[in-house]
Amino acid sequence: MKRKIITTSDGSKTIQIEDWNEQYHSIHGAIQEANHVFIKHGLLFYLQACYPETVSGSRPISILEIGFGTGLNAFLTFLKAEELQESVNYVGVEAYPVKPEEIQQLNYVELISEKFKAEFEKMHNISWEEKHNISKAFTLEKQEKFFKDIIDQDKYDIIYFDAFGARVQPELWTEDIFAIMYKALKEKGVLVTYSAKGSVRRAMQAVGFTVERLPGPPGKREMLRARKMRS
Repeated sequence: MKRKIITTSDGSKTIQIEDWNEQYHSIHGAIQEANHVFIKHGLLFYLQACYPETVSGSRPISILEIGFGTGLNAFLTFLKAEELQESVNYVGVEAYPVKPEEIQQLNYVELISEKFKAEFEKMHNISWEEKHNISKAFTLEKQEKFFKDIIDQDKYDIIYFDAFGARVQPELWTEDIFAIMYKALKEKGVLVTYSAKGSVRRAMQAVGFTVERLPGPPGKREMLRARKMRS
């Protein structure tokens, strides 16, 4: 399928799949969307609402990203973890890795932090299927596989569900997929996604999640956050 680099409303770039008229990130602002959905309502919510039960920094926070894609969500999480001095073990699952020449055309480092250019590049240059240290407190493992093949159980504190939309890939937003996500999360774990479709919310609830609607990022009225309140 034909792909091209486009500029979103906040000046940050993303990849568009022209045949689907679908983007890796919101056309209303790639960085804005990632910060709002995954950092604010995912990572920071977890730290504020769930993590105080333990001493901050006493154990790494485990994060699973569904759709590693451009690495934007991982980069923003790395930066926030460095700022807050939190340790993070990050796993990004991606069935179709983005090509290096596409990554080189993205402008996230220029817009977010030139200081950590080497870390962003390392995220994309490291080998797959192995855990690597991006910094002393941040590890990254990229796994090339389909989401349906995830078999982890009670492993992650947070899941960033950033798959392509249900309009073009409805098979990724089913009860079967969310049952896999539910098993992968620890008790009191959090899953966040940009989607707010009623069918998605019902699929999450059907497998046991407690789901809430939240204000969405720019250009989107709502988003969803789900919690696993029991094992």
